[in-house]
Amino acid sequence: MNEAPFDSTSALALLLMAALLALALYNYYRTRQAEREHPPSGQFITVDGVRLHYLDRGQGSPVVLLHGNVVTAEDYVLSGVFERAAKAHRVLAFDRPGYGYSDRPLGSLWTPARQAELLHRALLQLGVERPVIVGHSWGTLVALKMALNHPDTVAGLVLLGGYYAATARLDVLAAAPPAIPLLGGALRHTLTPILNGSLLALNLKVMFAPLPVPERFQREFPHQFPLRPLQIRAESQDAVTLIPAVMRMRERYNELRLPIVIMAGTRDLVVRHERHAEWLHAQLPGSHLQLIPDAGHMVHYAAPGQVVAAIERVAAEALPRQAEPAEDDRPGAASFREGTQRRA
Repeated sequence: MNEAPFDSTSALALLLMAALLALALYNYYRTRQAEREHPPSGQFITVDGVRLHYLDRGQGSPVVLLHGNVVTAEDYVLSGVFERAAKAHRVLAFDRPGYGYSDRPLGSLWTPARQAELLHRALLQLGVERPVIVGHSWGTLVALKMALNHPDTVAGLVLLGGYYAATARLDVLAAAPPAIPLLGGALRHTLTPILNGSLLALNLKVMFAPLPVPERFQREFPHQFPLRPLQIRAESQDAVTLIPAVMRMRERYNELRLPIVIMAGTRDLVVRHERHAEWLHAQLPGSHLQLIPDAGHMVHYAAPGQVVAAIERVAAEALPRQAEPAEDDRPGAASFREGTQRRA
């Protein structure tokens, strides 16, 4: 009996499968190596079956820090904001779901609303009452959702380099493939870590521009973490849900009745301050707008002292409001908005 010939197509298919398997094993090894070299530095809490990693230091009125894309909770440590704020406050910084050492279970997209609800329950479980919430970049959407959906549990907001108006973004299309079911899973474990790794240095340069990437960030940031399959899925899903989340949320901005500081760098290459920070400030007459000259997207690295000063400002303004009625037509609400607009 003659055996069927082993044609070139079959050989190519086997070679491709072997290459993908080798890439998957290599990425698994790099992930485990990165986690051994950079073990968790905080604590863990399980909320609704989701394990979250967070940092918790200091005493005083609470402050919650929410990071953006690519980075983890330690972003606020590397910028200096965490230690400075912890001198006068209890400061908690969470790895958002799928980042750092926090889980992101499969099954549905982790929209800003879903992340906000999970973190709200985490804070209740930890006994944290009325924190000032600081969000950077994508984290501003979670902060806004927490304030909109649970206004009585949030003292105020500090929003850094956020995306608030539904403008077109080409980077969303580029980041989308790893979020596709099945295909995305294969990409996340094989090709995407290699491709993203080749672009990571450029991506970080754009995020920090026009300032250089800080030496401490270059030295201490775990550069392999954004290249792990789990975090790639989180980054990709966050990119995909960005514009729809903002489109749903922007009609509710006028519901916000709490102290808010909006900060942005005037030379941000990721999010234009004119179309987002200034636009949101116009929607919220009682907010404060603070533009940092010659700073980029990572404004908390360019001006950590000003970020902490913004936290103090919001915390101070929140104190007299704790005893006020919750209704929108409460006595003095109009004068509060007018007063804060004059100070902005």
